[in-house]
Amino acid sequence: MNGPDRFPVRLALLTGLLAAPATRVAANDPNRPLLASIIAGQAGGNGCLPGDLGLGAACFAQLCADYFPGVELPQISNTPEKIPEWADLQKLLLDHRAREFRSELLMANIVASACAGRDHLWQDLGFASRDELTRLMWINFPGLARANTGDMKWKKFLYRQFCSSEGIYVCPAPSCGVCKDYAKCFGPEN
Repeated sequence: MNGPDRFPVRLALLTGLLAAPATRVAANDPNRPLLASIIAGQAGGNGCLPGDLGLGAACFAQLCADYFPGVELPQISNTPEKIPEWADLQKLLLDHRAREFRSELLMANIVASACAGRDHLWQDLGFASRDELTRLMWINFPGLARANTGDMKWKKFLYRQFCSSEGIYVCPAPSCGVCKDYAKCFGPEN
């Protein structure tokens, strides 16, 4: 889904979103450029999120009014599958949120929804790079970001955190360094 032919659409929308005047709610929110990147990526054909980013129509409309007033957004027609662990992933994220910005609640819902995708989490979110997802995690969920000491792929890391909190251990080795699947969890993301 990521491809050079989609980049101009993404870039044009991202530029338009960031040029919109921010309301008082969004003016100093470090999530504003990240939300713009997610919306632009989804509209550009990247990612797996539904048109409302998994927030529901009313919440998404309020997000747009607060963060990108006056910007006309293209329709996004993705319909990701529902995952039964959505509420558990959302709870994991909310339990580790920074508690500095109201938008952390939005990000928890968006990230949990993107976990239904089949690509790397940064791709399912529609980001241009994994660095944007890492920034999202540090801003919104710093406890989780600090815990990812080995730079594990984020979706695998979140599921591992969720599973270990439930007493479910899926790794076949006592530590990641000796696991035969190490490259799958910690290898490069393309």
